[in-house]
Amino acid sequence: MNFYPTRRAMITSTISAAGLGFPFPGLEQSARAATSQQLLVERRNLDVKGRAASVFGLRQPNGVAGLVLDPGQRFTVNVVNRITEDTVIHWHGQTPPNVQDGVTETGSALIKAGAQQDYDFLPRPGTHWMHSHHGLQEQQLLAAPLIVRTADDVRADAQEVVVLLHDFSFREPTELFKQITGAGMAMGKSSATNSMPGMVMPDSAKGNGKPDLNDIDYDAYLANDRTLDDPLVVRTERGGRVRLRLINGATSTAFWIDLGQTVATVLAVDGNPVQPMTARRFPLAQGQRLDLLITMPASGGVVPVLAQREGDRARTGVILAAPGANVARIGENADALADAVDLSLEQRLVASMPLAARPADVTHKVTLTGAMMPYVWSIDDRTWANHTPLRVTKGQRVVVEMQNRSPMAHPMHLHGHHFQVVSLNGRTVTGAIRDTVLVPIDGRLSIAFDADNPGKWLFHCHNLLHMATGMMTEFEYGTNV
Repeated sequence: MNFYPTRRAMITSTISAAGLGFPFPGLEQSARAATSQQLLVERRNLDVKGRAASVFGLRQPNGVAGLVLDPGQRFTVNVVNRITEDTVIHWHGQTPPNVQDGVTETGSALIKAGAQQDYDFLPRPGTHWMHSHHGLQEQQLLAAPLIVRTADDVRADAQEVVVLLHDFSFREPTELFKQITGAGMAMGKSSATNSMPGMVMPDSAKGNGKPDLNDIDYDAYLANDRTLDDPLVVRTERGGRVRLRLINGATSTAFWIDLGQTVATVLAVDGNPVQPMTARRFPLAQGQRLDLLITMPASGGVVPVLAQREGDRARTGVILAAPGANVARIGENADALADAVDLSLEQRLVASMPLAARPADVTHKVTLTGAMMPYVWSIDDRTWANHTPLRVTKGQRVVVEMQNRSPMAHPMHLHGHHFQVVSLNGRTVTGAIRDTVLVPIDGRLSIAFDADNPGKWLFHCHNLLHMATGMMTEFEYGTNV
């Protein structure tokens, strides 16, 4: 599968991706903003460690994964379902009208096998992605990048490289789900009592006091569909600037992004600009995105961009390499276990364009609940099957106070809105604007957003297995009285 793009963005009417032989959506398309683009939901074959796998894909007719849109270009897309089962696609990070969100629970229609569906809305700029929101299809890699470039992106003298991370299993998702829950696919219901093959025995069940980090032992971890056995090597200019658009599309895995000795500047999270800050290592939870700016060494050489699974040695990644640089093999296992993904980055982030100051009109207190045995995850001890909607009214400033009383961390994702992180463990912050935020074990944090997009909107954990067993509720707009 082809991913975007591997050549420095040039301010011209056409841009080509190096070595891929297809036209990059360039400035010439802005004048054709209303022209519909097509996305095909298809089966495709993937080679993972020398073994063939059949997975899903979201591709344009020319084979390019996902979409890149130019400044001012509308999201005018026709999705054609070419697989033998129904699906629905969620535009993660976008804030379309409710019926175009790609979620059947709150109003979108399934795209039947062999059918197609049109979408048309003004997209939100930034690094976003698209994925199935039906059953467990996301685990079969039914996901792709969705990049909406700004005028500043076009002007910037920086090469753009998109990296989409996945966790991968040769087993069917329903088999994984049944093994870990002891039950078939049923939202909010589970009867698990024992560890089974492919399931990670929870640390809390071992009596060692360690937190539970990972649900499943996967067969591979992918960066743009590839492992470190055969990684994507992106050729760069010596001393050139690279904008990395990192997307954690894994269904059940949080990563540490490790640049070794290279220092990167954080430009944005979840598609929203932040005040620049630098580091070499960054946590990235499921569903989150991270834009980094790297300056390549003037003398050439390589910069590995590695993603190591939390609580594990397993890793994946891509390699940035100057022309002619020798690319040495990097092992798939790091020397040491990675720590749990945490709020070390979150507490340093400051929004470039924070919400306007105003008091909350409504505050919802939410407790994240659940357990590994039985494997059921919930909100306020309620699964989706018996959830209570969180009610808001258009025009309100809404604050959500979350406390995690479960034995695992949860990346909480809000549909149809972006929010600001305003409190971390009781400390007031002017944090990042996001759509997905990690709530660690025993963590407390608050988010705020303006209720400006009427409808019903899901609010759920972006660990797919947690959502599938019930950790999901919804915000529901009422009417002004």
